[in-house]
Amino acid sequence: MTQDRKLLEPITTVVSFALRLLTGVVVAGFVFTVTRGGWSDAVVCVTDSTSSSSGAADAFAPEKGAEVGSVPRYCATDPSTYQRLLDHIGGLLSLALLAAGLFLLNRLLQGAAKEGVYTLRTASRLRALGWLLLIGSLMAATVQAGAEAALLATLAQDAKFSVGPWFQLWEPPYLALFTAVGLVTFARIIRVGTRMQEDLEGVV
Repeated sequence: MTQDRKLLEPITTVVSFALRLLTGVVVAGFVFTVTRGGWSDAVVCVTDSTSSSSGAADAFAPEKGAEVGSVPRYCATDPSTYQRLLDHIGGLLSLALLAAGLFLLNRLLQGAAKEGVYTLRTASRLRALGWLLLIGSLMAATVQAGAEAALLATLAQDAKFSVGPWFQLWEPPYLALFTAVGLVTFARIIRVGTRMQEDLEGVV
């Protein structure tokens, strides 16, 4: 197990430190928001990336053969609680996904350092991390796009909350998806390798 512990450094130490740091930052941010009224002082803005126009930015001077496009950005002068919630929900979900991912990764590394890398439990924890990243990233991106579309509908007269703007604002988390699929695949490889090793030890 000592050899496995050495192989897992320095990522084990880095993840453990990052998890503690994130916990401290979240707690400090929550205390600051409650005591200083950070929630009520926040400005709520959304960029309407579903619509754009060219030639509207006359103050800019593009080179010959180029044109300037403008994308409207709406800000609430006195945002309601609903608008503030829509503005923050995407960031909160991303933070929750980061915290859950770091927790599972820390548990995976700590367990692998104690029990060994090639164990069924390590494979199960690696698979759980992969599924969390896969489902969580898709959910966070979907909710983020929906929240932006709903917020835009409350700030722009021509905008309506529907599937069209929601889909246009949705950005697939490609890197997270490919990473998640890779983790699930490696978990299966470790599981198969562990069972083969156990079979060989039983024969010997």
